[in-house]
This record gives sequence, C-alpha cells and structure tokens, in this order.
Amino acid sequence: MKKKTTFALYFGNRGFMPAELIAGARTDMIKAVTDAGYDYLVMDENATRYGAVETRDEGLLYHDWLKSHEGEYDGVILCMPIFIDENGAIAALQDAGVPVLMQAYPDEIGKMDFAHRRDAYCGKFSVTDVFYQYQIPFTVMKPHVVHPLSPAFRQNLDDFAAICRVVNGMKRFNLGCIGARTTAFKTVRFDEVTLQRYGINVESFDLSELIFKVQQKADDDAAVLAKVERLENYTDFSRVPLQNKLTLAKISVVIDEYIEEYHLDAITLRCWNEMETILRVCPCVLISELNDRGIVCSCEIDLCSAITMRAMYLASGEPTACLDWNNNYGDDENKVILFHCGPVAQSLMAGKGTVTEHKMFAKGDPGSGWGSNEGRIRDFDMTFSNCLTEDGRLIIYASEGRFTTDPIEDAFFGCGGVAEIDDLQNKLIALARGGFKHHTTVGVGHMKDILEEAFGTYLGYDVVEI
Repeated sequence: MKKKTTFALYFGNRGFMPAELIAGARTDMIKAVTDAGYDYLVMDENATRYGAVETRDEGLLYHDWLKSHEGEYDGVILCMPIFIDENGAIAALQDAGVPVLMQAYPDEIGKMDFAHRRDAYCGKFSVTDVFYQYQIPFTVMKPHVVHPLSPAFRQNLDDFAAICRVVNGMKRFNLGCIGARTTAFKTVRFDEVTLQRYGINVESFDLSELIFKVQQKADDDAAVLAKVERLENYTDFSRVPLQNKLTLAKISVVIDEYIEEYHLDAITLRCWNEMETILRVCPCVLISELNDRGIVCSCEIDLCSAITMRAMYLASGEPTACLDWNNNYGDDENKVILFHCGPVAQSLMAGKGTVTEHKMFAKGDPGSGWGSNEGRIRDFDMTFSNCLTEDGRLIIYASEGRFTTDPIEDAFFGCGGVAEIDDLQNKLIALARGGFKHHTTVGVGHMKDILEEAFGTYLGYDVVEI
C-alpha cells in the first residue's frame, strides 16, 4: 500500500483533427497525475507525432512499449484531447491487462473554430463502442468530458487509483484459513474451488497445529517478548494476567510465521472455543492488531468476509472490520448496532481499547477468555460489503452508511458502534433473501462505486444491489 500508484499515459490522435492540441494535453495530464501524488509512464513524444497514437502501426508501437514496462504500471489513462482514432487505441491497449480510464477533453465556448474544436465528447463514444466490441473492460466516470486540471478529474484520478489497487490486489492472492469452520456456523460456508477460479488461493491449517506450535514456544523467546511489548503499546493490557498475555503473544508470533512462510495476504481465524478452553485466551485483540498492521483478518472462519475486507483495505488504505448485524437501535429503523467481541482495529475505535476477559466465556468458565479488546467504534463515513459463493459464482454486494456518535450503554460488552444506513429495512430484507450471512464488513469512506467497478467490470464477480 506504500507504493505509489503508477499510470501509463496514452494519447490519441486523428489526422484531420487539430493535433497541435495533443502537446498541451501531455503537459496537462502529467501535471494532473503528479499533483495528485501518483507516478506515470509515457511514451517518448518523438516516437510518433506528438507522442500520440493514430494508426494501427503506431498502436502496435505503443503496445510493444507498454509490454516492455509490464509490471511497472497499475492502470492506463486513455486521454482523448480530440476525436481520436479507435483502431490505433485497440491495437495499443487490447493486451494492457489493467484497468483503463477513458478521459475526454471538453470543448470551450468561444473556441469552437476548426483550429480549436476537439469533438472529444462524440469521439469518446467511438472508442468505448469499439472497446465494447472487442470485450476490453474499461472505466468511464462522470462528467463525460473533463479537463485534466479540474477538481472533477482529480476526484476521477483518486477513484481510478483505488479501482486499480482493488483490481490488481484481488486478481490473485493467498488467503489463510486457520482452523476449520465450527459446526454451529453453517452461515460462513464457502466453496474453495469457486474462489480458486477467481484467483483466490485458500491455504488451510488445522488449529491443533497452531496450538501445538504455541505450546512449544518458550516464555522468554525473543519474538514472544517483542510481541508482548507490541501488544502492551497497542492497547490497554493492564488487566491481563501475565501468563495469558504471554499466550496471546505466542499465538500472534505463530500467526506471523504462517503469514511469512505461506505468503498470506489475508487470513481468517477459528477464534472459539478451543483457544478459550485449551489456551485460556480469546484472540480478538490479535485480529484487531493484524488489521491495524494492514494484514486483513476476519474471525469465526468467515473467509468470505476476509475477501471484502481486503478489497476495501486496498481501496481506502485503511483498516477494515468484520461485524455482526447485532442489535436494533431503539425505534430508529435506519440505525443498527454493528458489533463484535473485540477484533476491531484500534484505529477504528473512538478511544484506546481495554483488553478484558470475554464475558460470554467468563460466564461459564471464568479465566478462559482473556483477549477481547473492548471499546466503541468511532464515527466515520463507511462502506459495508460482503460476498458468498454459489454454483461456481462469487456474488457480492456493497452499500454505504456512516457510524454516528450515538451512545451505547456502558453495560454493552465488546466493541460496537451505531451505524445509520438509508433504507436499512429494505436492505436487510435483500440480504436475507439473497442468502448473505449475519456478518458484514466495513471500511472507511464511501467506496461503493469503486468496489462495484472493480468487482463487476474487471474481476468478474456477480454484483447485486441491495
């Protein structure tokens, strides 16, 4: 996530149009991209007239130039300073393999003579139509025509960069499944073979192996002691008995070893109840800390939630969380308490959390559930999303709302927040009828359009509206 998004810049041309406008477009677009904090690649301006593509041969030249930089760019910006030639564009970009943003220049009132008129408003349809015919996916945004140096295009750039991060990060990745699905939760079942067809490779590990590895770790192991220090600095660990604290640190070290050895990009964890009964801890706080480090982790072996969490993390660069659709908020039909026991990233919380004994486990087996990071979710605009596998398809939804500052009584355990979602009751009906689980995942910011573009246009997921 620290690597700058890099765009390959493409400029089109057409012989009878005023090609002199392309030189200005190169300057404009490079400034727009760099001012927004992104990097760029651009073909030498002497390679063709103005460094733009008009003919099929010039398109092939650009194609080969782009191929020589494979892996160095995250997306392509197809700039139309004028009504450009679509045949050159197809030859150039049919093997790009990354998202392509269509940008067309606006005309200016008072500059509609032949020397200045662009006609890119119309020409954009010529290009999009041919890309559609060739089944090359592309992105179009509002407004239909937009100047590169305008605030509207700056927003387009930021959204397109997020789309590129999601698409490139989700094309192929490794998801670790630590533990089997608990029998009580058929709601979190998934089809591993279906996921593989979408580039999601699942690596499974038996929880007994993790427990064995934890039991082999010495209390004075350097990695364990370093992890204790990390956890103590991460949140309030003052109530946790020393032995439980050391056990939590050992579990975290073992999970890190799995991540490193198997090159895991995300994980899901069987969090109850063997860890509580055998190891006498609850791993909520470890899930919280993983997500704050940028390692997506869901609980309860809800592997599908880890998929949407990863997508939102890639889009926003901020931690995500897996939460229960848990409680109504009084009589307000558009508000809901979203909750989990304590795996919410500390940075998503209103204040520093407190690691407690999990109250559900403490009720029947005192001392068995140390590790729930309790607190409240802070207020922020949010996106919520989740997915399921069915008949070889990956089906996904995304919608938006916001976490409010509405209070939740102190006796409410775990980590929860009040979410306000327009038309919530109809959305809940759609989720129930669609076969979606009792969890949703949340990310920071409104990114529904970004996710749907990435999922539907480029990744081939079935996107449903709720």
